[in-house]
Amino acid sequence: MGGGSGGGARRAMAAAGGDGGAGGAEDGGADGGDGPEPTAAPGRAQVFSTVVDTFLEKLVAAGSYQRFVSCYRCFYKLQPQLTRSIYDQFISQLQTSIKEEIQEVKDEGNLEALFSLLDKIVEEAKDREEPAWRPSGVPAQDVRSALVPFLLRHRSHLRRALHERQHRSSSLAQDVLTGRDSIAELQQRIQARQQAWQAITKEQRELIMTLQEPQ
Repeated sequence: MGGGSGGGARRAMAAAGGDGGAGGAEDGGADGGDGPEPTAAPGRAQVFSTVVDTFLEKLVAAGSYQRFVSCYRCFYKLQPQLTRSIYDQFISQLQTSIKEEIQEVKDEGNLEALFSLLDKIVEEAKDREEPAWRPSGVPAQDVRSALVPFLLRHRSHLRRALHERQHRSSSLAQDVLTGRDSIAELQQRIQARQQAWQAITKEQRELIMTLQEPQ
């Protein structure tokens, strides 16, 4: 029971590894002609669950009922059915306790999200044409090869930001000039109306004075 489950876990882990499983699938498809499509590789969360299940199965196999009886042989001779019931409860509670602790570790470490993120990174890396970065062993060269692309991208980002700010500043300057022109035009209109009002007022005063002159 333990050996077969262990083989299934190893196959699942090999399939999740990426390159080896994919290469085997491609070779089989090329030799076998039109065969069934290869199944998708299991995610790392599924592989982790398979490893946990395999561990529990091996743990149960290691603590078999026969070994349990050999440790409590006298009690087994007196109460064989009760011994079996105690063993079943012990194994059930042990598996439940281990699963709960592993689930707590997964929740605290947010492993489900990390597994999904890692699967996504590996899937996206399959379509990359450029080789992945590898250290050369020369620290200065490794630092330069890692920092130069970042600095170039940062410079490009700063240039775009500067261009946008300059364009925005030009637009704001044009808006200011337009506003000044509008204010100047409004001042001219106000001055013209003021002069017209002053002229009307002067004519009214002259008319009043003319009417008030003695006959």
